[in-house]
Order: sequence, then structure tokens, then C-alpha cells
Amino acid sequence: MSQAIVGLEFSEIRELLGPQQPAFRAKQLYSAVYHERVGDLVQISTLPAALRGGLAETHEIGLPQVDRRYDSVDGTRRYLLKLSDGRTIETVLMPEGERDTVCISSQVGCPVDCKFCMTALMGLERNLTAGEIVGQVLLVARDSGLLQPNKRFNIVMMGMGEPLLNLNNVLKATRLLTDPDGIAMSERRITLSTSGILPRIEEMAKAEVRPKLAISLNASTEEMRQQLMPITRKYHLKDLLEVCKAYPLRPWEKLTFEYVLLGGVNDSDADAKRVARMLANLKCKVNLIALNPGPGIPFETPDSERVAAFQQIVKRSMPCFVRKPRGRDIFAACGQLKRNEQAAE
Repeated sequence: MSQAIVGLEFSEIRELLGPQQPAFRAKQLYSAVYHERVGDLVQISTLPAALRGGLAETHEIGLPQVDRRYDSVDGTRRYLLKLSDGRTIETVLMPEGERDTVCISSQVGCPVDCKFCMTALMGLERNLTAGEIVGQVLLVARDSGLLQPNKRFNIVMMGMGEPLLNLNNVLKATRLLTDPDGIAMSERRITLSTSGILPRIEEMAKAEVRPKLAISLNASTEEMRQQLMPITRKYHLKDLLEVCKAYPLRPWEKLTFEYVLLGGVNDSDADAKRVARMLANLKCKVNLIALNPGPGIPFETPDSERVAAFQQIVKRSMPCFVRKPRGRDIFAACGQLKRNEQAAE
């Protein structure tokens, strides 16, 4: 099986080419893959034909393949992508005027058994490599016209998986995405969403290059959070808030707390008041997400009036936004990624 180039940092590409090749050849290869985003090794015209041919015998660019593509009435696009071992993951493009967002996966499936999420029904198959994480961005960017010089887009690590349980590969992917000599994205444009794996939040805080941090809160009490997100029996709410308090935010940065509203479960005025009190001393904002329904999910979506009432209460204490559902009709919305082979009827 050919080895993938996508996922290798510059030092690894130098090592791959070996001492017989001058350093500038590694720069040419690195730039072609990440900056020029070529689709095939033979297209790298800056490299001598013999070197290109030799590389092509043992290596490939290594992007995932598009297995299926689903287009929503609202412009959202869901990709079912096939990896080199035949497993599949999902990536979602959400066009939004001048600011498109690509939602990427970090694992095949997910081990965090959140009771309102369809991905949780899959369990975990394996971690993605750094190349498979970056490859999603490169493929979607090429397929959807995001490669134009002035086209800016955001990346959210909110697809399949718990990114902090694959932290080394996620951080390596972030370095590749933000390297000025490569893909050259700003760290401000990359957000990682976690269920709250406390030791890994502390580990990520020490990384020189890291995404912004978003935390799935989803409940206003310890008991409710443990019912909805069983992994939090290990990582308690008061400890999470302490870790968040100590988190070294950059001058331009706020923590984001995500809250999935489940009708009649965690969406009362009392819940909203508890959330506002709980987060009052943090530099943060809250994103509310009305449940995106799906097969096997035993909860209901609250009506828009209930969502608005919840938002108004939290807004008195901190910025609070309602995330507009995108791609529900093709199972592309938050919490719906389960490799569905067809769009919703």
C-alpha cells in the first residue's frame, strides 16, 4: 500500500526524501501538497521527473475518496469519505456568505456515549491519523471552491469523534493547517469541541499551536449531565469549571460552551438561570443548539419560543447565540453524523 504524504510535517518530508536530495526539494514537495494543494504527485512540476516518478511508486498524496455526497436544500453538503482501509467518515461543508465552515471528524465513530447524538450509536472504530484529519479539509476545499486566494473559511472539529481522545494527531493536524508555509490558516479559525476530558484540556493548554476550545455542557446540574453524557461520571462539573478557570486564553480568545436543548429535559428557565450562574466568572460565550432529531434518539426538539426564552435569560449574563440548524434534511446537522447512506425522507 502506498504511503500518504498528507499528514507529514516538513521535517518528516525531509527525512522521506533522504540526504541525497537538497533541502529545497523538501520545501517544493511540502509547498505543493499543502500550499498549492495538488491532487497528484505527478502534477508537481517543480520536482524533477525522476524524483516524481520514484515518489509515485511508493507514495501518494493520500486524500480520502468521496464515497457519496449529499446536498441540502440550505446549501449544506455532507460528504461520506472513504479512507485507505475502507472505513468511512463524514465531513460537512456549511456555506455562509463570505464565511464557509468545514466540520471535520477526528475519529471513526465515537466512544463518548452522549444520549442525544447519533454518532454515539456507532461506538468507536479507530482514531484518525493527522493526515486523515487534514485530508478532509484539503479535499472539501478543492471540491467546493475554497482554494481561491481570498476565500476564508473556518474549521470546526465537531464531526465524528472526541478530538481530545486523539489529541496528538489533532494537534499535529492543527500545526499543518496553521503553518504559514503550508495551508496557512489562522488559529482563530479552528475550533475543537470536547465533551470535557479534563486531563487532555490541560494538556492542550500547553501546546504552542492549538485550536480554540469549545466545551459541550448540555446540562445545568451534575446529575443531569451524567445522565445525558455518561463519560462525565469520570469528569465532574465542578472540576471542569476549575479547569476552565485556569485555561490560558489568548488575548483574542473566549471559551465557548455548547448546550444542546432537549425539549422538557434541560431547557427550562431554571436551567437557563443555573447555566448563567455557573459560567458567570468565565470569559466565555454560549452557543445553544436545539436538538437535531434522528432515528434512535429518545428526545424531542424544543419549540423556537422555548429556545428564545432560554437564550434571553443567559444573554443577561454573557453572549449567547442560537446555532441555526444546517443540513437536517440530509443528516448533516450537529449530532446527526452516523454514515447514513441516504438523505432523510
